[in-house]
Amino acid sequence: MNVEPKIIQGGTYEDERGKLSFVNDFDLSDVKRYYIIEHPDTSVIRAWQAHKKEQKWFQVISGSFLVAVVKPDNWEKPSEKLEVKKIILKADKNQVLHIPGNFANGFKALEPNSRMIVFSDFSVEESSKDNFRYDSQMWLDWKNEI
Repeated sequence: MNVEPKIIQGGTYEDERGKLSFVNDFDLSDVKRYYIIEHPDTSVIRAWQAHKKEQKWFQVISGSFLVAVVKPDNWEKPSEKLEVKKIILKADKNQVLHIPGNFANGFKALEPNSRMIVFSDFSVEESSKDNFRYDSQMWLDWKNEI
């Protein structure tokens, strides 16, 4: 099964009581944990972390992020010429980005104090056994993106 990263689109409903944001098509049944990442400014880069099996879902809850995704061709020494898929996630778009296993990801905030919630289907212990790290500048020149 060849699963690719995809956006799960949410929506909003507004009436006299206020505004409700939702992502009804985001099935949380596989989620074991979540955490929130906040970047104080746009110079912080978190890249590249990868998992063969663990899948993650990303939702920006304030501000915006550039998220980049790469499919490693070799887990120990991947090619430096892999295709990078770039996605901009904004809090006001109410989207969840699903990144399945077999991908590396990285991201940076596009606005100061941007916050993103990350959901995972692995425990911390399981994740640590399925964790690969690569140099942050390997596939993308983050400083010249956006």
